Amino acid sequence: MDRRKALKNMGLAMGYSVATPTLISIMQSCKNETALEWTPDFFSKDEGAALTRLVDIILPKTDTPSASEVQVHIFIDRFVDQVAEKEEQDFAKMSMGRFLDKALQNSGKEKAGELTSEDLEHVLAEALKVTKDDEMKNLEAIQQYNEAMAEGKEANLDDSISRFAFAKNLRDMTIWGYKTSEYVGEQVLEYLPVPGEYIGCGDVQELTGGKAWSI
Repeated sequence: MDRRKALKNMGLAMGYSVATPTLISIMQSCKNETALEWTPDFFSKDEGAALTRLVDIILPKTDTPSASEVQVHIFIDRFVDQVAEKEEQDFAKMSMGRFLDKALQNSGKEKAGELTSEDLEHVLAEALKVTKDDEMKNLEAIQQYNEAMAEGKEANLDDSISRFAFAKNLRDMTIWGYKTSEYVGEQVLEYLPVPGEYIGCGDVQELTGGKAWSI
């Protein structure tokens, strides 16, 4: 299935729950910026450069724009900065740091901003290449780590699990941010700015041609 079809059918599968005014505010603040002008609010400049390359690895340009072309990297940075709790911000910094450390170690480079898409793609693929059983074990370990940190206890998380956590969260947020962007909302999903009649049990194929609603 190509990306356009997958996005049309995705609906609310990501499961995030954020107040609509907050989400709209973040998306509008991203809309008029370009990669050349962008200075991250939460991540460092080098981390922001790596983030931009990573979102385009996850969603490169095809028959639709790449993730960075619809400012997904800016959305992720501002979401973490403005919406995430302090514990979630700390976890994002920690897990991203371990992910980038692995990429730097493999490439022999010194700064995250110097990492190429190829450098990052290898680490991303490795982090996400887990069995269902290992994924469940990783998620359990992450939950135990976060619970211990919330209780003020000393906690450690294996480097490979930290990289998995970063890669999975980044993939989920990239897809979510892309789906929430103005371009995808209006050009790929079914968009109706002025809602009309509510049909609770209508056939999706008849109502929207199989597309999920944008809003």
